[in-house]
Amino acid sequence: MYVVLGASGNTGHVVAKNLLARGQKVRVVGRNAARLQPLAAEGAEIFIGDVTDTRAMTKAFMGAETAYVMIPPNPSSNDFRSFQERAGDAIATAIRHAGVKNVVSLSSIGADKASGTGPVLGLHDLEQKLDQIDNTNILHLRAGYFMENTLPQVGAIRMTGSVAGPLRPDLKVPMIATRDIGAAAADALLRLDFRGKQTRELLGERDLDYTEVASIIGDGIGKPGLGYIQVPDEQMKPALVQMGMSENFVGLLLEMAGSLNTGHMRALEPRSARNTTPTPYETFVAEEFVPAYKQQAAA
Repeated sequence: MYVVLGASGNTGHVVAKNLLARGQKVRVVGRNAARLQPLAAEGAEIFIGDVTDTRAMTKAFMGAETAYVMIPPNPSSNDFRSFQERAGDAIATAIRHAGVKNVVSLSSIGADKASGTGPVLGLHDLEQKLDQIDNTNILHLRAGYFMENTLPQVGAIRMTGSVAGPLRPDLKVPMIATRDIGAAAADALLRLDFRGKQTRELLGERDLDYTEVASIIGDGIGKPGLGYIQVPDEQMKPALVQMGMSENFVGLLLEMAGSLNTGHMRALEPRSARNTTPTPYETFVAEEFVPAYKQQAAA
């Protein structure tokens, strides 16, 4: 039995679908039954529970040998770090009590750092908690910058005529499609070729800076020469709050951006075939960004 947390989210649903396609028995965990129904239709067992509820998580993991775990996003939280702490505690305690033998966890580049990384600090803490569980093999997948993080640029382009954000225009970051994270996690869960406590970075198809991101988006939406503007934090904060994020969460995001800008938070592994994933940003733009842009235009 495999258990998949965040099974209606970007990475978890890919993990679950890949395991189900291989004929595996899968229990999918989430807060919304309706969003899990497509996986139930493919043969998954549904479990409804909150990731911060230790008792519910223990029940969810019971009878499972192997699990995919992650802390779901919660951008409206007024104390996101507290939410992360409660979720991490519940997940680690549940895995220990249920006797899960193999765990793949979603982490991030920068999770090696004990401070100054915004929301990634919660993943550092999750890694520490999981690594303290005896007799469980743990693989932390430290993913790069999600390509999906660029989707809010749909609105920025419409409002300002440019791509805009807090990162330096020349800062190259490893950009990864979440589908590739899900595929890599499912592969690791099926192979079970990790022992003890291990980390592995996932660095996407290549490193990109936001000037290149803007150019690729521009070509995709028929605006060649689209530019990028680095926005100061004091202007970025109200724009992100207006999008529905809490001030607390925005503060953490901007701390993470600053950490990336200074190089405090960065990939540690040299790029290799093992940590490079297949989806180029051009494909993501064509398949995800352009339809979102057209949909907003139609609206």
